Amino acid sequence: MDEVDLLYQEVILDHNKNPRNFGELDDATHQAVGHNPLCGDHVEIFLKVNDGKVEDVKFKGVGCAISKASASIMTTVLKGKTLDEVKDLFQRFHNVLTSKAEEPVNTEELGKLAVFAGVREFPVRVKCATLAWHTLIEAIEKKNSVLTVE
Repeated sequence: MDEVDLLYQEVILDHNKNPRNFGELDDATHQAVGHNPLCGDHVEIFLKVNDGKVEDVKFKGVGCAISKASASIMTTVLKGKTLDEVKDLFQRFHNVLTSKAEEPVNTEELGKLAVFAGVREFPVRVKCATLAWHTLIEAIEKKNSVLTVE
């Protein structure tokens, strides 16, 4: 394992043990629940959107280290972004994770989310890394719903 992989692993483990923005958001304008019954990951996303921008975001839930770290890092990069920017970031993140392991990808455009680029080498874990994101999009589009990812 090279130094970059070790650093990425440390970042994921840190966000799993010490998740940022963990908890409920009492004045949320958008909310959704995501669940992956195959592995048991469960996440709830709370968004406060004002004038088309993410003013605040929190999450709660249980899951593997990748799932929890992905939700945690996601919440740190979304504040202040427009809903269109959020959707674009989700698409770029999803494209990197679902691309073939041998295909070159531009992780620089992902910023902090680049730590998850290695997940694409383990297709069964892609759903872990994207559950919070799919739930986020569900919250944006439907404002209050439940999503099951299988």
